[in-house]
Amino acid sequence: MTTLLQHVDRWRSNPLFGQMLRFGIAGGLSTVIYSAVYLPLTLYVFERQHAVYAVPFAFAVAVTAGFFLHSRWSFKGHGTGARGAAQQVQFVLVQASGMALNALITWICTAKLGYPGWVPLLPAIVLATGMTFVLNRYLVFK
Repeated sequence: MTTLLQHVDRWRSNPLFGQMLRFGIAGGLSTVIYSAVYLPLTLYVFERQHAVYAVPFAFAVAVTAGFFLHSRWSFKGHGTGARGAAQQVQFVLVQASGMALNALITWICTAKLGYPGWVPLLPAIVLATGMTFVLNRYLVFK
C-alpha cells in the first residue's frame, strides 16, 4: 500500500500529469458544450445522413469556451511561447484539425455506416482529444 501511495504522490507532483488532468476536465466541459449544440441539431435540424453539418456549429461554440479554459487553466504557466493573436490562431488551427478528424468519423459512422448521430461521439472525442492535447502542449502552449 505504501508503494501505491508513493506512486500517487509522484504523479500528483508531475507537471505533465497535472496538465493532462486539467486538460481532461476542461475537455470534458468543452465536450458537454459541444454535445449540447451538436445533439439537438442532429435530432431536430439535420437528417441522419447530414449529421456532419452540425459539427461546425458545435465546434465554433466549443472552441471558444475551450480556448479560455485551456489557456487560463489547463496550460497555465506552461512554456514561454508566443501569446496573443498568434497563439489564438494556432489554437484554432489545432482545434480545426480535431474538428476535421471529428467530422470524418461522424461522416463515416452516419453517412456511410448508417448509425444514429450520437454513435460517433465517443470515438471522435477520444481520438480528437488525444491528438489535440499533444498538439496544444507542443505547438500552442509551448
